[in-house]
Amino acid sequence: MPHNPTARTTTHIREEQPVGEPALVLLSLGAGIQSTSLALLAAEGALGRIDGMVFADTGWEPRAVYAHLERLEREVLKPVGIPLHRVSSGNIRNDALNPASRFATIPLYVKNPDGGNGMLRRQCTGQYKVKPIKEKVRELLGAPYPIRIPRGVYVEQWIGISLDEVHRAKDSDVAYMRNRHPLLEMRWTRDDCIDFLKSRGWGTTPKSACLGCTYHSNAQWRALRDTSPDEWADVVAFDHAIRAGNARANAAGNPLLGEAFLHRSRVPLDQAPINRLTRAEQAVLNTTAPLWSDAEGDDGFETGCSPWSCRADNAHLEVIEHPLTQDDFDQAA
Repeated sequence: MPHNPTARTTTHIREEQPVGEPALVLLSLGAGIQSTSLALLAAEGALGRIDGMVFADTGWEPRAVYAHLERLEREVLKPVGIPLHRVSSGNIRNDALNPASRFATIPLYVKNPDGGNGMLRRQCTGQYKVKPIKEKVRELLGAPYPIRIPRGVYVEQWIGISLDEVHRAKDSDVAYMRNRHPLLEMRWTRDDCIDFLKSRGWGTTPKSACLGCTYHSNAQWRALRDTSPDEWADVVAFDHAIRAGNARANAAGNPLLGEAFLHRSRVPLDQAPINRLTRAEQAVLNTTAPLWSDAEGDDGFETGCSPWSCRADNAHLEVIEHPLTQDDFDQAA
């Protein structure tokens, strides 16, 4: 039976909150396989109370992700009264190319003048995903920064991490947000999520990651090239434009010491070896063709981007709740 969320207002949230109970229960909706599974389960009432969902928009998501989100809101969330909050810190593509913008660096692959390889510091997930979600949570609690949130007042935040990705599960880094991982509690794997989505008519759920994510696998780059020529042309043009690195740093007289690329091969995207199959692709296709994996260890092809569990690594996301300083724009060779 559809679940109707508890009606709450930010004005009286602290007075109504029982001791020890979360002020709000929210789903961090990345719009990928796992978080969409949680969205459907929540709408069906299978996970208990839910007060809303939050989607962080980088401004450069694939067209398929935006279409998926619209359908999810129209067909699933609105009928049961679950609000979807869209939040944003700007357009990551435009900010990267605008010298006047405060831009959190994408982890671009760098070819150094001495022939060595490097990579820029990853700030994009923190700035374009985590930061706007935190701002929205504070707003919903009636305490936008720098207003202090009273001790004990917190939001329970559901994160879509499945059992096969348990190593990516993390606690929140702020007291007013406490992470919960329902898929881990249910011991669901990614395959379980896929089967569930198919059973509910959502088998075409796309992977969620911005168009120019440097952690795309070869399969994702190929799919973009072969199924969406205009979006492919967009990322190829972006790849060409970022060859000298961050436009803001360049304008400040701090150009990148080398050349920057979207693909780990460190060649222009439209020339990169994206037709080569990785080991994981070979395993799924069950072929006997020679296995191939590049020097970066690109063995997977199901990568996406979650606000709280970027597949890039397991490092703690350094996220601040105030405007970035000039130090945050230092470039790495």
